[in-house]
Amino acid sequence: MTHFEGVYVAMVTPFTDAYEVDYKRLRELCDRLISGGVDGLVPTGSLGEYATLSGEERAKVVETVIEAAAGRVPVVVGTAAPSTEQAVGWVRHAKAAGAAGVMALPPINYKPLRHEVIAHFEALSEVGLPIVAYNNPHDYKVDLTPDFLAELSRIENIVAVKEFSGDIRRIHDILEKTGLEVMVGVDDLAMEGPLFGATGWISGVPNALPQEGAQLFRLAREGRLKEALPLYRRLLPLFHYDASPQLVQSIKYMMELSGFPVGPTRPPRLPLPAADYEAIKQAFEYAAVSRI
Repeated sequence: MTHFEGVYVAMVTPFTDAYEVDYKRLRELCDRLISGGVDGLVPTGSLGEYATLSGEERAKVVETVIEAAAGRVPVVVGTAAPSTEQAVGWVRHAKAAGAAGVMALPPINYKPLRHEVIAHFEALSEVGLPIVAYNNPHDYKVDLTPDFLAELSRIENIVAVKEFSGDIRRIHDILEKTGLEVMVGVDDLAMEGPLFGATGWISGVPNALPQEGAQLFRLAREGRLKEALPLYRRLLPLFHYDASPQLVQSIKYMMELSGFPVGPTRPPRLPLPAADYEAIKQAFEYAAVSRI
């Protein structure tokens, strides 16, 4: 059984011009993504600026997304936090709110020892929700290698991995060494990943282009390379921004270009230089040639 199949959008968090969470726009975003054909929603991840939210805001964002989804698609909640106790608390909240699962990083505040990573995930697992382990060795100090994931996969509720290393060879090794589902974690492997066995994609740019993202992943999973490749090549310049530290500003601007503005980013994320916005606009206009 596949728990989290297809395109799951790592949702942005809309803000008003006064930097308050725009819950009305958040509900509209849920409807837009679901009607665009995505398979699941992932609030309060890095792209959702979780670290800038108060506890009350973060809880309300999760509850709003689950209520707005209304069972139409599963919701997998980002649970990153400075301590294991806090992360467990967010898993408990997700379960109580009706989430289908959670996305969980290893400890994020320092470089933990191997047994500490295992204990962290064991504590999360005890809550009783399916877990997508998030491997992001670029931004954090732990690399969940295929061998390490083989060990972690023995923990009862770890069922999948969001693979963000950017190394396509990892997908083959994970599938060979574990029973985990692999979810592509970087947008610029959104075609290669499903071609080689990934069953899911936790995506960024489909916040702005949900139909295109859903179509691309479906074509690649079906092996329809002749149809997938032209679409992928049009989207690839945009997809590269998903792996940039400025991904939030970039994707929120793409959403503005798509006719669905979601407000600013919260400091410390500030507006990008004008040249960066111009480059994103050119990439978006190039992608628009293939608009569905």
